[in-house]
Order: sequence, then C-alpha cells, then structure tokens
Amino acid sequence: MNQSEHAGHLPQMLNPAGLAMPGGHYSHVSIANGLVFLSGQLPIDAHGTKLTDSDFDAQAAQVLANLGSALSGVGSNVSKLVQVRVYIVDVAHWASLNAIYARWAGDAKPARAVVPVPALHFGLKIEIEAVATL
Repeated sequence: MNQSEHAGHLPQMLNPAGLAMPGGHYSHVSIANGLVFLSGQLPIDAHGTKLTDSDFDAQAAQVLANLGSALSGVGSNVSKLVQVRVYIVDVAHWASLNAIYARWAGDAKPARAVVPVPALHFGLKIEIEAVATL
C-alpha cells in the first residue's frame, strides 16, 4: 500500500464552523471508517461564551445546537446518529432533558445513555458526546 492509499485510512480531525475552538487538546470531530465521533459538547456558544449561569433547559438546547453544527459541518445529520451519551449533574433534569432531546432528535432514536455525574467543567450542567455515520 502506498502512502496516499494509507492516508485515506487515517482519521480526519475537524473543528466545524459554528463551534467555539476546543478548550483543550482535542478536535470536536474525528472521522474514521465512515463514522463520525463527536467530542463531548458543553453548553458553550460559537463565540466561546459558557452558559454557566443559564438554566438547564437553555444549556441543553445549546449543547444540542452544538451537536447539530458539528454533524452538519461534516456532512452528517441527526438522522445518522448511532449512539449518544449524555452527562448531567442531577438526575432530576432527566425528564426535561428527554423532552428537549425528543424535540431536537425528531424521528431519530439512536442508542442513548444518560449518566448522572457529580460535576462538569466550569460548573456547567450537561455534556453530550455522540457517534454518527457520514
């Protein structure tokens, strides 16, 4: 296999428009073997503003908007989601999350886990990571 053939198998690391630049040593999206891996998205808008003081619903809406931007930025979409993992700081937010998520996802019902955690970066209330197809 020559180098150009091998290069086609290397993962692509991308930071699509509509998202703030990553705050650490990672890319928002990695693409490999026809799969789109989305890094954990926090409620941070495209300008880098952290929604720390916003309520859970506003934070959840921002995270889902970030996921949508990441997906569309690489030629995928919500209907191509395969797996979603949601981290929330209080399981009491589950019902609200489920309603907001259902409106956002529409007919898409990928595998999903909702994991209560003690804390997230910057005092935020939700983080979501996902896998989709191209």
